[in-house]
Amino acid sequence: MKVREFQTEDIPQLVHLMDQLGYPTSLEKLESRFSNIQSQPNYHTLVAELNNKVVGMVGLCHNLFYEYDSSYVRIVAFIVDADHRRKGIGEK
Repeated sequence: MKVREFQTEDIPQLVHLMDQLGYPTSLEKLESRFSNIQSQPNYHTLVAELNNKVVGMVGLCHNLFYEYDSSYVRIVAFIVDADHRRKGIGEK
């Protein structure tokens, strides 16, 4: 299993994961959504890949603190395919 940067070619596999996350969508809508997300420099998407199949995804957003001179990363989306849970993929 490897964790890598999201690629546009991953979107068809992510439709199924979004459905498992509780947000059913179409390929066209997800392509549009990811186009918007990718245009934002503070957003980053990583995928977990196993045997050339995307089995997980995490969406990250880099933000600034109001209270400190520092920044943080917030997890805004996180899913591991139901068939691959409890195998350490999310932990990695």
